[in-house]
Amino acid sequence: MFAVVKTGGKQYRVTPGDVVVVEKLLGDPGDKIKLDHVLMVGEDGQSPEIGSPLVGNNAVNCIILEQSRSAKILVFKKKRRKGYKRTKGHRQDHTVLRILDINGKGLVKQKSKAKTTKESKPKESGETTVKNVAEAPNKEAATKKKNTSTKKKATAKKKAAIKKKASAKKSTAKKN
Repeated sequence: MFAVVKTGGKQYRVTPGDVVVVEKLLGDPGDKIKLDHVLMVGEDGQSPEIGSPLVGNNAVNCIILEQSRSAKILVFKKKRRKGYKRTKGHRQDHTVLRILDINGKGLVKQKSKAKTTKESKPKESGETTVKNVAEAPNKEAATKKKNTSTKKKATAKKKAAIKKKASAKKSTAKKN
């Protein structure tokens, strides 16, 4: 089952269990919200129900995972030959949602937190110690290889730059 939902001036195709990043919506992480601007609802193997403009009595139930901000965007203004330059930064607020169900159908089963935390903690700690001990020599060897390869590349670049400068000087001397 899927639905096309409109929020924040944009349209999103969602299915139960999807994680969607949308424009900022009011609410705290863990709050449940309902998106009621549903433009289309469909199921696999059937023709979708298309609204004009909205499909009546349909909603998408979601839970807010986090309220965050996107990466910084630099806004640079310049007017040539006038000495005018301005730089500003902007970070857009957005909300991360997990789609629970559409009209009560396609309900996603949530894992119980108590069982997963008890089971995962002992296994992870035991596995990480074994992996860290086994991978420690490999990591050191890998870093040494990276360091030597970067040094070789740097010296090769320096030699190439020196050759270019020398050839440029010779060509200018010939022209004069």
